[in-house]
Amino acid sequence: MTTLKSAEALSPWKSYEKVLFRFFFIYFLLQVLPLDPGFYAELLNAEDDYPLYGYIFNISRYAPHFYTGQESFLNWAVIAVIALSGTAIWSALDKSRKEYHALYYWLRVILRYRLALAVIGYGFIKVYPMQSPFPSLSNLNTNYGDLSAWKIFSMTLGIVPGYESFLGWVEILAGLLLLYRQTATIGAFLVIVYTGNVFLANLAYEGGEYVYAFYLIAIALFILAYDALRLYTLFGLERPTAPNVFKPRFQGNQKSIRLALKSAFVLIFLLIYGFATQRGFRTDPYQYPKTAGLPDASGIYEVAEFRLNDSVIPYSAVDSLRWKDVVFEKWATLSIRSNRPVILDSTNIETIRVADNERLYEISGAAGRHYYSYEIDAVRNVLRLQNKNKNYPDDKIEMNFTRPNDRQIILSGRNSRTEAIYVVLNKKDKKYLFEEAAKQGRGKALEL
Repeated sequence: MTTLKSAEALSPWKSYEKVLFRFFFIYFLLQVLPLDPGFYAELLNAEDDYPLYGYIFNISRYAPHFYTGQESFLNWAVIAVIALSGTAIWSALDKSRKEYHALYYWLRVILRYRLALAVIGYGFIKVYPMQSPFPSLSNLNTNYGDLSAWKIFSMTLGIVPGYESFLGWVEILAGLLLLYRQTATIGAFLVIVYTGNVFLANLAYEGGEYVYAFYLIAIALFILAYDALRLYTLFGLERPTAPNVFKPRFQGNQKSIRLALKSAFVLIFLLIYGFATQRGFRTDPYQYPKTAGLPDASGIYEVAEFRLNDSVIPYSAVDSLRWKDVVFEKWATLSIRSNRPVILDSTNIETIRVADNERLYEISGAAGRHYYSYEIDAVRNVLRLQNKNKNYPDDKIEMNFTRPNDRQIILSGRNSRTEAIYVVLNKKDKKYLFEEAAKQGRGKALEL
């Protein structure tokens, strides 16, 4: 049980305070407790080789859903309606209650740990820079105007992994502060400042995480509200301020249970999750496919010759049929730049996937190129290509390949329209500014 440090904490609440508390108590419990059966189904149905850090991240990423598709504030509206109904019933059945200090304390505990879990979950995938990885060759060779605002933002963060790691440590620090009652207000304030910036960045750059970011801000605001008036009186009005008079006292086995639960949280969501994320970063970062591509083929290739149905198509800046260049990634992705329109894939929600065909970071927010995953038949020298964009499920190409030398690849086969294609690719010697800067060191003149 908990007891009160001072009888002052037993002072009765005003009627509107009790009504507001009842609403927020029901509302936030529905927001943070994993009551959605779909959440458990997703965890149980995960692939056998799903990474441990992926499980923990998905737990930290939980938010209730009543509607399918991308996250929406409509889910909040449903919870608010339920909370209003519950508040009316609670108010009718509990008219004699004078205050809810104990329930208020436990609600803050739940919200503190829920918020800590969220920011630590995102923090580690930034500390080990996976959320915004280094840009792929295809992304680096895509025209600036063919990239969405969100993609440019993410790539800009990806080329400075040290800064991305710093942002991750800020989130982890906020999470650690939230674990302790004495520092929870500081942690909540840090989350509001940091996640508020994330929320605004998602709005400005058309990201898909603005609803979830505001979800965390709402929890942080509720936690901060407990001390907000005292802080304003002390720092704003510069007047003497009474400290918090409510303090829980744990008796008997309650102290041991409390210590065990906090220790389990730290063990799972800090130590185990931290080590699992670090291992994932070294062995299988989740944004890019893990299947190796054509050996020694990585690079950008100019299209020296392009034939369609045995007719040579000369280079043209506006032709929608002729390929302009081709990029082979280190993994099994091939991208083709042409004037053929691309329906943009704007999947900007953070997800950790195992299957290569579900790892869509390289194509998300990138037009100007068509991205294909491929399988290699090394015996027959055949590449089987499948367009990775969900808007082109029937775009499949089977190409024979020959490699006259280590600088040239010749492809021949038929596209999804059964047209015969013959392409000669010559590898380009292209240097990238930031890679050369890293090799030559800061402060030195670059030789490109």
